[in-house]
Amino acid sequence: MKQPELSPSARVFPGAVVRGEVTAGAESSIWYNAVVRGDIERISIGARTNIQDCCVVHADAGFPVAVGDGVTVGHGAILHGCTVGDNTLIGMGAIVLNGARIGKNCLIAAGALVPQGVEIPDGSLALGQPARVMRPLMPSEIEHNAASAAQYAALAAEAE
Repeated sequence: MKQPELSPSARVFPGAVVRGEVTAGAESSIWYNAVVRGDIERISIGARTNIQDCCVVHADAGFPVAVGDGVTVGHGAILHGCTVGDNTLIGMGAIVLNGARIGKNCLIAAGALVPQGVEIPDGSLALGQPARVMRPLMPSEIEHNAASAAQYAALAAEAE
């Protein structure tokens, strides 16, 4: 099995498990009790991206995971075989399944379920089970996404 390749400035907190073909960019963070398993397919985590407490990131054959830069993945969310664009916030407890593609500057609401193969366009708010696009994000919401990623990068740096 391949070994993770994490940036020297990436931070993995106690209890988190990172195994297999996983890359994590500069100032990224994987928080307490998260599981990032690149044992079946590659998982790529961008710079200044945070995978919060108790998240699961995994993949099936043919469905690698790619998480962009400046992404916040809220507590307990599951990313499975999907793609998440830059500066997106995945809410707490949300589930994003194989082949789903989340655009950049999106907000996937807490508890949302993005089914297999669904595409959420750039700049969208999606919520529900199954998730549906409700409206475009406002500029203040897009700024909030960036602020969340910056806050977690700062918290991770302070914790060292």
